[in-house]
Amino acid sequence: MFTLEEVKEIIQKGENSSVEFKSADVRKESLAKEMVAFSNGQGGLILLGVEDDGTISGLLGSQNYEEWVMNLARNNVIPSVQVEFQNYSIEGKRIGFIDVPRGKDKPYQTLQTKYLIRVGTTNRIATQQELLRLFQATGAFHFDATVVEGSSIQTLNLSKIDNYFRRYSVEFAQEDEADKVSLLVNSDVLDEHGNVTVGGMLIFGVNPSRYLPQSGISFAHFTDNDIGDTLLDKQNIEGTLDYQIDTTLAVIKNNWLMPSQIKGTKREHTMPIFSDKVFRELLTNACVHRNYAIHGSQIRVFMFANRLEFRSPGRLPNTITIEKLKVGVSYAVNPILVKFMENLRYIERLGRGLPMVYREVTQSNKRVEFKEVGEEFWVTLWL
Repeated sequence: MFTLEEVKEIIQKGENSSVEFKSADVRKESLAKEMVAFSNGQGGLILLGVEDDGTISGLLGSQNYEEWVMNLARNNVIPSVQVEFQNYSIEGKRIGFIDVPRGKDKPYQTLQTKYLIRVGTTNRIATQQELLRLFQATGAFHFDATVVEGSSIQTLNLSKIDNYFRRYSVEFAQEDEADKVSLLVNSDVLDEHGNVTVGGMLIFGVNPSRYLPQSGISFAHFTDNDIGDTLLDKQNIEGTLDYQIDTTLAVIKNNWLMPSQIKGTKREHTMPIFSDKVFRELLTNACVHRNYAIHGSQIRVFMFANRLEFRSPGRLPNTITIEKLKVGVSYAVNPILVKFMENLRYIERLGRGLPMVYREVTQSNKRVEFKEVGEEFWVTLWL
């Protein structure tokens, strides 16, 4: 838990996206809403006996607030949450300190079936897209299995599909139309109504960005270490995921300053700092595991003088932590994409990629950093 001085500092800074003040006579429905909103986000702190302006009003009488809070977290939040409670004495008054963790069983709701999220210092009901992302984090819903509106088999690259199935000795081009459709439905490229799935469009679509404009990669190379510095190169890469990965890898290599030395009359490149498989893995990971339900946000690759950043829309699933990633614990946010990309040899084995990156980078005496920033997952290669 927190020290008394840390609690005083939290109160002094006031309410924010992860801190809420509540009077001691707060209604249990109101307190349950705060727990739901924090659990659906990244967790938060609730201070009982502190007014909105930071005034210490204190808890009332000898009531057992810890028991009351624990019962509320168990009975008034669905599913129940495990919170921590601690009493502190400030200015001669007792306050209750509730630590609400990031939820592992999202989405959470109140007894009134309200799914709430925290925005700034307030709570609001989750929108449909936000609720989809919460369900996606549980594994109960996979966005790559949803259909692309206005799509059909005519929006697919049938030649690429034929080459894909030839790997398995299936002559797709020789099948009659009914068998083609049946094969694509059973492979999750189409749904039973003939609509293309998001996963099918991203791998086999003729023009995926027409239907999924958020699916591209934005690359930018800056002269120094800040986004505000002069641009050396900027490109938007669109197309199927395998094309995006291959093209962005080529763009990175073209912008990468390769160490070299003179041998005889020729200048030859020496060993690069990182191998191609490191870049390829990070690009593949970003494309396969990003949250495609987040509209208006592409994968972004930023090259600076001191680092290379891969920013992918979407946070880690409920059960995955940064530390687990380093040792190979993984989860398929988009299982259809994972299946296709594994068959196309872009994924060797689920869970092995990021540990390989971590191992190779550290063996090069460099540093790789994994972190969540807002609704994005960042991987930074420090040079």
